Amino acid sequence: MASERFAISIPTDSGQAEAFRTWFSQGLARLLARDGYQEAAAAEPNLQLVLHFVDPKRPRPYRRQAQATFVAVIAESEAPVRDALREAYRVLIGSLGNLMLYVGPVGNGSPGPMGPGRPLEVHFITLEQGHYVEPYEPGREEEFFQRVYYRLKPLACSTLVINNEFVADLEEELWNGDELTEEIGRAGKRLDEMGLLPAPFPLDEVLDERDRRHLNKLFGLGGLSYSNFSARKDATRFWMSASGVDKSRMREIGRDILMVKGYDPGRNVMELSVPPGVAPRRVSVDAIEHWMIYREHPQVGAILHAHAWIEGAEATPFNYPCGTLEMAQAVAEKVRQAPDPGKTVVGLKNHGLTITGQSLDEILERVGDRLVSQVPMS
Repeated sequence: MASERFAISIPTDSGQAEAFRTWFSQGLARLLARDGYQEAAAAEPNLQLVLHFVDPKRPRPYRRQAQATFVAVIAESEAPVRDALREAYRVLIGSLGNLMLYVGPVGNGSPGPMGPGRPLEVHFITLEQGHYVEPYEPGREEEFFQRVYYRLKPLACSTLVINNEFVADLEEELWNGDELTEEIGRAGKRLDEMGLLPAPFPLDEVLDERDRRHLNKLFGLGGLSYSNFSARKDATRFWMSASGVDKSRMREIGRDILMVKGYDPGRNVMELSVPPGVAPRRVSVDAIEHWMIYREHPQVGAILHAHAWIEGAEATPFNYPCGTLEMAQAVAEKVRQAPDPGKTVVGLKNHGLTITGQSLDEILERVGDRLVSQVPMS
């Protein structure tokens, strides 16, 4: 049984939405309590999960007191949802959430308050711009909340691995990179030219300075970008793209591309080598996933994670957030099961593709002409 705590954060000025928010939050709270999670006040520290209700027109952030707190943002749309990402992705970012549940009426129903007597759709939106839907039909509450809870539960049991330890011990001959970092730069530029590299999300357009400082203090994030690239340097180390950078312009060592030299499970921290005198950026949140794959499969020379798809790829559902130990273990297991772990494609529903190969050049030569931008969402 779990010993973690969860909280529900509902605005005091909910107005006509209060009945829906009470119904929705209590339905999820029952299942959390059944699994042993204890409800606490939203202002308390050391929470594992917070259900944070917001007004999509005026979203307010939930300022966590601990990095390990996952926030599920819940907002209601008065009209049927037509384009969930366009309508709600900025609400997710502006609320400082990990996942969004955007709830709207079904079909051409008239606008107005929602509740248990009305057909609904819950649109799940991830930070990686994943999107999937769970419908609700009146009279089937228990089944509905079970399905929503199934989607939420990974948030309540995940362990983030995003802390970095920077040591200025990178060999001098690598301060300006090598042929592998040049290859990483080429791969990013190639994906951009193919239209498969979403632009970094402009946090400063959504978050004020206080919230950006809060995000940076907890997670070291100064930006939000998509896709990542890595290349094995030797038996224990690999180069990897940084978090929050323009992946089409990766050049500077320690800022755009970093050397990952290990993972310390006791401290739950990724260990990185950087040149002296550099103010480093954090490595991609998927570093723990790449580290697991390289450690187990010496034949893997490079890994590409792209928000793209290949027709015919098996779409495996992964509900864990990126940057968590559980997500890394799930992907590593799929690589382990592949006929050739050194050259495999793992399809991550709502995320994209993780592709292993001899080099990034080899990966793009092998699959580049088959990559498409549409990722399965369901």
